[in-house]
Amino acid sequence: MDRRLFIVIAVVGFHVLGLWALQTGLLRRAVELVVPVEVLAELIELPQPQVTPAPPPPQPQRKPVQKPVLPPQPVPKQAPQPIAIADPAPSALAPTGTTEPQPPAPPMLAPVVVAEPAPPAPPKIELPSSSADYLNNAPPPYPPLSKRLGEQGKVIVRAFIEVNGTASKAEIRTSSGFERLDATALQTVLKWRYLPGKRAGTPEAMWFNIPINFVLE
Repeated sequence: MDRRLFIVIAVVGFHVLGLWALQTGLLRRAVELVVPVEVLAELIELPQPQVTPAPPPPQPQRKPVQKPVLPPQPVPKQAPQPIAIADPAPSALAPTGTTEPQPPAPPMLAPVVVAEPAPPAPPKIELPSSSADYLNNAPPPYPPLSKRLGEQGKVIVRAFIEVNGTASKAEIRTSSGFERLDATALQTVLKWRYLPGKRAGTPEAMWFNIPINFVLE
């Protein structure tokens, strides 16, 4: 009796505990935990081993087909054809006559080279002159002070000689080193008379260099 009573109490207790678990939600949580585990176990599968394909069997090599060699066929020989031979004797019907010799070809003439005319020679230029005797050009006077001081030297005066033989302007080209000698030479050149310069025989005004020496004796 005690054993039966214990079993009945245990069964009733389990039922009460189950009702209490349903009410409190413990059974529902347990079911939620168990179900995903089973689903995951079904979804996760073990990796399948990879199977490598077997290499294709080697293909048999084809032997080249040799063409049969045909024996050469004999070439038929052609019968010789008759050849026409010209008769060296002239025919009686052929026209007779004399042939005139052709005149020789005229000789080739060498090309004529026309020489270009030489350029005209430049016109002859004659420089002016002051040394003619009939011009009566007196020598330049020696400055007295330059004599006492012993000044001497060479002056080159550049003068513009007109067509009428006069010097219209003059300038010192090379100085003697002494102002008195240079001034005397410049005044003398402006007073002298000249033969005008010429270009191709025609008088022409032009510049002319006149040297004057001052030397103490």
